[in-house]
Formats: sequence, structure tokens, C-alpha cells
Amino acid sequence: MPTDSPAPDDPRAVADELATIGDFLRYATSRFDAADLVYGHGTTNALDEAAFLILEALHLPIDKLDPFLPARLVASERHRLVELIEARIATRKPAPYLVGKAYIGDWPFHVDERVIVPRSYLGELLNAGAVGSEDGGLLSEVAGVERVLDLCTGSGCLAVLAAQVFVEARIDAVDLSAPAIAVARRNVAESGHGDRIRLLQGDLFAPIGGQRYDLILANPPYVDAEAMARLPPEFRHEPAIALAGGADGLDIVRRILKEAPAHLQATGGLLCEIGTGRSRLEAQFPDLSFRWLDTELSAGEVFWLPATAFAPKVRPKQGDAA
Repeated sequence: MPTDSPAPDDPRAVADELATIGDFLRYATSRFDAADLVYGHGTTNALDEAAFLILEALHLPIDKLDPFLPARLVASERHRLVELIEARIATRKPAPYLVGKAYIGDWPFHVDERVIVPRSYLGELLNAGAVGSEDGGLLSEVAGVERVLDLCTGSGCLAVLAAQVFVEARIDAVDLSAPAIAVARRNVAESGHGDRIRLLQGDLFAPIGGQRYDLILANPPYVDAEAMARLPPEFRHEPAIALAGGADGLDIVRRILKEAPAHLQATGGLLCEIGTGRSRLEAQFPDLSFRWLDTELSAGEVFWLPATAFAPKVRPKQGDAA
């Protein structure tokens, strides 16, 4: 059970007692631990959450904490930090929502409660060159990737990262949610790749007609009904439409597998994140040879299927020699 973490009697007095970034880091970490907060929106523990919130609020590099620990803060900065620390506890909003920013690798993205906080394992794979790079990847010809489709784009983060990796490609990014598209539009505009990324509102493949792609990226809703009912408050701030994947979490994934072959080039492939549904998916699609990709923080939650994997299997007729 979460423990109560009473707010300080006078937050302004607390702000006046704390002087340095190190003081605020210690204070925030202690408060977050006492409040038994839940993490998973870019951090995994109270210390990292506190560091991100403090550094981002002060417009400092989020990967360079130590040099700033002794830095003394002015009154307005101290009061702002106390407000954010207390808001994280009182509202249970993830830190990225409080500061309006999230990161995949070094790339920043604007976020608010119209989209889930970017944290896709696909972003890690794209940044690591696992999908396509001059040194090899799932796609052998990086320069030959001309069209990419990003399904369930949300904030547009994967579309932007794909534009970084495939510098000659044009990317279509689709989401059912008009509010999400509005957030994605801002991120795409600020990415410098707006001339190559087209945002489309609609249901999966519906907005693209009969177009085919060299790569389809998909990070669909995949939380099953039981898990949705048990979501911690932090995750309930995210739009349910971007999380709920039906009774077993695979409703949207099944649709993607059914429709993707008609939209893949012969040398293309589908890269999809599905959470913890691997065994269920393999049981439902025994004829598909999924290639499972691990990341630093995940195992068996992302699959790759080349277009050739969708070809009908030729089975021996009854009476044929084995």
C-alpha cells in the first residue's frame, strides 16, 4: 500500500531553506520515496525522476547532473522546484507532463496529456542502428528506404527518429486521435524534417489507401483489460485510447498483422512493439516466424517480420511424400 507523504506545512519556507541543486535533489528523492510514487515514463526510480524534473525545469542538460549539484539557485527557481516536487506527489502526474518534455535518447519531444509519454523500445532500436545503418541492420539497404509508415504515431516521436535514420525517406505518420496529431504536428515542425513527414488522422491503414512502404513501424495500444483495470495513477493520466488493446491486449496488433502485407514492399518489413503478449501472439499466429528483438530494458516485446514472412506457406497435399 502507498504510504502517506504529507506536504510540508509551508512550501515557501522549504524553498527558502534549500539552497543548491544538490539540496533539492536530496529533498525531492526523499519526498518521492516516502510517497511511494510509480515510475516508468523515462525513469525507473525516485532519484532519476527527481534529477530529470529538476534539470529539465532549470533548462539544464538532463544527462549532466554532477557539475550542477553545488550550484545555488535564485528564489524564483527554488520556489518553482518546490511547486513541481509537490505537484508530482499531489497529482501523480508523470514528470514529463509537469515540464512538458520527454526524451528518446538525446532527442527532446513536447508532450502533454493528449499523448502518452514517449518511451517506445522502437526508438531505442532506431537510435542504435538495429533497423537500418551502414553497418547492417534488419533492412540491408538503408539508402533504398524511400517510404516509411509510422502507425499509432502519438507524439510523432518515431516518425521524427525514422527521418533521422533514413535521410532520403518520406514518412507517413498516422494516429486515430486528432489531439495526438496536434501534438505530433508541433514535434514534426520543430524537428527540421517537416518536409518529409506527413501526418494523417485515421484508423491504422485507412488514410493511406493502397500505398506500400519499405518499413512499417507500429507501437499500438497493447495493454490488456486486466492490466488496464490495475493501472497506477501515473498511467491513468495518459489517454486510454493509446494504451487499451482489448481483452488480451492484441486487438490492434491482430489488425496490423492482417492488413500490413498489402502495404509492404517485397523487400520491406514490419517492426512492432507488443508488450508482454509474445506467447499469446505466437499461439495465435503459428505460421508466422517472428524475430524477437531485445533492448536494454526489454526482452521479447518487439518483433520483426519481413514481407516474405507473410507469404502463404505451401503445405504438402495428403498422400505426398514427406
